[in-house]
Amino acid sequence: MAIRPPQEWVRLYDAYTHEHLDRRKFIDRMVQVTGGSAAATAAVAVLENNYAKAAIVSPDDPRLAIERVTFDGATGEVSGYLARPADASELLPGIVVIHENRGLNPHIEDVTRRAALAGFVALAPDFLSPLGGTPADEDEARNLIRELDGARTVADSAAAVRFLADHEATTGRIGVTGFCWGGALTNRTAVAVPELGAAVAWYGGQPSAEDAAEIQAPLMLHYAELDERINAGIPAYEAALEAAGVPYTLHMYEGTNHAFHNDTNEARYDQEAAELAWSRTIDFFEQHLVE
Repeated sequence: MAIRPPQEWVRLYDAYTHEHLDRRKFIDRMVQVTGGSAAATAAVAVLENNYAKAAIVSPDDPRLAIERVTFDGATGEVSGYLARPADASELLPGIVVIHENRGLNPHIEDVTRRAALAGFVALAPDFLSPLGGTPADEDEARNLIRELDGARTVADSAAAVRFLADHEATTGRIGVTGFCWGGALTNRTAVAVPELGAAVAWYGGQPSAEDAAEIQAPLMLHYAELDERINAGIPAYEAALEAAGVPYTLHMYEGTNHAFHNDTNEARYDQEAAELAWSRTIDFFEQHLVE
């Protein structure tokens, strides 16, 4: 059974991973709230991702054809992880899978394989490519994410959509989905790529009302009830989408935290919500991308 840590721990971890609280201060505060160094160490182990649990779909699954690819980004080459059904006899729609603020790690590669098993050509770009690629250390990856140029990153995401649309295995109908940092980038990609077939953003930051009015693709938005930081932007986003006539579906998952889909994170993962949201995501893409 998954361990459900106190919400105070989760909020501290969120501040550490998303709000520039450095690791030393994070550990010091964890010591205070848990009552000691040993307890804090055990708590942090629960809060952090464990990529040994990442392979829900094996990287060697014979049902899939998997390769490392590169494509031209905004100002340079971007690398990516591409997965597709090995026995496909016809062209398939594509999905760009956008990683969290830890870069292209084993968990996101696994999510990409899941999308491929659902019948899509799935591409997970490494948006840290301009800075040398995703490092093994996730703290370093988070720091590098903060150094990325926002406009260039959106342009790299748009380039990923174009690369997949032009790929020999796809129909040219492309969707985008992303988690956390990638959820925000999914929203921004929908702004930047009017021809996008569909977009599914998971607990992602919202674009401005002016930018939201530019979206043409249908949206699905997954949010976690306890994610106060991200949820604060929902009312303005909904108002902007409704004013612009953008078709969207919003789901709020009761009792869940930010990153509830990440099954490598024992503290946040919610199996019921994750499986429901994933099935809704695949159904949404099938509705809008499959001809």
